[in-house]
Amino acid sequence: MRTHAADAFPMIAALDLGSNSFHMVLARTSNGEMRIIERLGEKVQLAAGIDENRQLDEQAMQRGLDCLRRFAQLINHLPQGAVRVVGTNALREARNRAHFIRQAEAIVNHQVEVISGREEARLIYLGVSHTFPAAAGKRLVVDIGGGSSEFIVGEGFDSLLRESLQMGCVSFTQRFFRDGKITPARYAQAYTAARLELMSIEHGLRRLGWQDAVGASGTIRAVGLAIKGAGLSNGEVTAEGLGWLKRKLFKLGEVEKLDLEGIKPDRRSIFPAGLAILEAIFDALELDRMAHSEGALREGVLYDLIGRHHHEDIRDRTLSFLMERYHVDTEQAARVESKALEAFDQVANDWSLDQDWHRELLGWAARVHEVGLDIAHYHYHKHGAYLIEHSDLPGFSRQDQQMLALLVRGHRRNIPKQKFEELSEDGVKLTRLCVLLRFAILFHHIRGPQQAPDFRLSAGENHLDVAFPEGWLAQNPLTQADFALEAEWLKRIDFDLTVH
Repeated sequence: MRTHAADAFPMIAALDLGSNSFHMVLARTSNGEMRIIERLGEKVQLAAGIDENRQLDEQAMQRGLDCLRRFAQLINHLPQGAVRVVGTNALREARNRAHFIRQAEAIVNHQVEVISGREEARLIYLGVSHTFPAAAGKRLVVDIGGGSSEFIVGEGFDSLLRESLQMGCVSFTQRFFRDGKITPARYAQAYTAARLELMSIEHGLRRLGWQDAVGASGTIRAVGLAIKGAGLSNGEVTAEGLGWLKRKLFKLGEVEKLDLEGIKPDRRSIFPAGLAILEAIFDALELDRMAHSEGALREGVLYDLIGRHHHEDIRDRTLSFLMERYHVDTEQAARVESKALEAFDQVANDWSLDQDWHRELLGWAARVHEVGLDIAHYHYHKHGAYLIEHSDLPGFSRQDQQMLALLVRGHRRNIPKQKFEELSEDGVKLTRLCVLLRFAILFHHIRGPQQAPDFRLSAGENHLDVAFPEGWLAQNPLTQADFALEAEWLKRIDFDLTVH
């Protein structure tokens, strides 16, 4: 049974490992409410360290790890589940991200999740909707990051459309303003590149429409403050202000001369690229003005974390939608889930399945193991694994989806043991979860609410013993044959199954 975040975790934290900056927010929870008590942020520019082969260089890694060592002092003592660490575009892009993530996890003592662009968009909108004054109708939220930009149209606390584009102030700086020179030609190139990116989403955004536009990034905040400093707004970004600011940049000609109100010294180098992207957004979406919200990804992560402990876990809702979309037999899924968790509880200690996510992942896999049947019966476990790994599943990190997909892939026929070991250091435990899922599915091979016998499981390192009531197997020859065949499949991964 889950407990409320206010009861289980009086202190929670979120870390946003962004492409430009790393941010941390520490909050105290009480009666379901949250109060921010600490905010930290450092410019790291991971995205600047990604080379043409999509490798993150050692200098960028070191900047990130040094930053995390400073953050870690505030969160190392917090229990598992009270801290969520998310990586965004730079870590999505870096092919050697696993090397960085292993070191980062050792420093902060919590798991690092790399989230998809659309999941990032969902969390950004959640952060804005909880921290920005409510308004009637739909709202457009834009976040210009270091490596990607997110666009969301939502209403209330629900995001209706989420998009992520491969353009950001750090990556565009590397492409167009690497030496710090600002010319109309270079600015035009950056602007045009942004407009080309926006072409793929602008129709969908406009079709939904919105009543107000809100920006949720340091770039948008800096632009608004610079325009305010010129007396052209109250801190909002306006079309008129963008034009004035662009002309000002051309006149100065170099990033080192950008001594404007609202633009911090460490933001000067990436400011022209951010401005070009923002102007392209204004023109593509025909915006007149955009307000700024202090709430963004990290606040969204905190509110999502609280929701997970108040029976409002977006992941449960996501899986329900997935099951509905692919016409899963929900009664059968519930039977398999119940049996899998019953089996889990019997062997969890023997198999060191002692973390909350072990039980949670098994339950999820039981619910969605048949999604591939809607594609075709032949190899449906492979179809299901593909759908789960490559769909946008709000609330799930990339690693969540990969592990869930692997359990679905391995729930019948051959278990791809090597893939389990390659995916995670917990490959052995994932394999054990897969064995438990297969057991539950075999147990309910005959569909329907028939009376199920009691059973007793005992487990060794590479062994599972299943004991049924005396004489029951003889009276149920199909189940007996199923388990005999299952023992043969498990032998292929050097695993012994005995049934009696």
